[in-house]
Amino acid sequence: MTQARGETEFIPFKEADSMYVSNGKYIKLMEDCFQAQVEIQDSGFSVCGTQKAIFQIRSILEILETQRDKKIDVDQHMVSYLCQLAAADRLEDFFALSNEPILVTPKGVSIRGKTLGQNMYIDAVRNHELVFCLGPAGSGKTFLSVAMAVAAFRKKEVSRIILTRPAVEAGERLGFLPGDLQEKVDPYMRPIYDALQELLGEEAFFRYSERKLIEVSPLAFMRGRTLDDAFIILDEAQNTTVDQMKMLLTRIGMNTKTCICGDVTQIDLPRGVKNGLTDAAFLLQEVKGIRTISLLESDIVRNPLVQRIVKAYNGRDNTAEEDVI
Repeated sequence: MTQARGETEFIPFKEADSMYVSNGKYIKLMEDCFQAQVEIQDSGFSVCGTQKAIFQIRSILEILETQRDKKIDVDQHMVSYLCQLAAADRLEDFFALSNEPILVTPKGVSIRGKTLGQNMYIDAVRNHELVFCLGPAGSGKTFLSVAMAVAAFRKKEVSRIILTRPAVEAGERLGFLPGDLQEKVDPYMRPIYDALQELLGEEAFFRYSERKLIEVSPLAFMRGRTLDDAFIILDEAQNTTVDQMKMLLTRIGMNTKTCICGDVTQIDLPRGVKNGLTDAAFLLQEVKGIRTISLLESDIVRNPLVQRIVKAYNGRDNTAEEDVI
């Protein structure tokens, strides 16, 4: 354990030796973050450290107990993230936003935001007609967008879901790929298909797709249409051109909510071609009914290794920019 000096305080915690703390991993995260010493006792924890460290650890333990009472899964990512927020004095910010589930999947899994950035995104989608979401891989952009769309569809707030993304690798010329139209489109849409099947169930997804209530198609197929009473999601938006982005945004009809998602660090457009995501997010930032949310490395909820990988790449990219300057 971390050697710590300072005050010692006992913090009550029901079933302190329960499965999710007895392996010591979560305790070590708190010890390393706050330079404190934490020991499990029968009905709580003995914490030795500075007054601030004790306060921060007490706040985290109270939140973990609340999460457990709500039957919300506690994992290593959650504990690590709460430590980061506590160290930055932002725990209150996280819980100031609603943490109610977006929906419950057919398998009984509650889908909700897991980070401050994700909760800000969910709140923005609930309260705006059009939301741009920029963020790194694994930060939940697409999955949360699809969850919000499915929730709106279930509540009959919209009559259909339209999901689209640019097939930039094929230059939007899908005819050059082998197979029929569906076989040409499927590889580009697979992440969206996976999310829909998890959130709706496979049978419901295919049923709604057959009835054209859920449409998954390349961006090029949106031209010339008016999309009324729908929840539109544009994924991989960093690979749209300015003209393509304008085309989609001018398709938005009445009673329609739109999410535009992308990662501006993974642009596949030809060199020198301006991407439509950053252009539109900047151009429309003051327009009523539109909100832009930027997710960060700390919002990544995949394997913690992904967060470290993204941080390493961003660090190198920032160094390269400084060298150029």
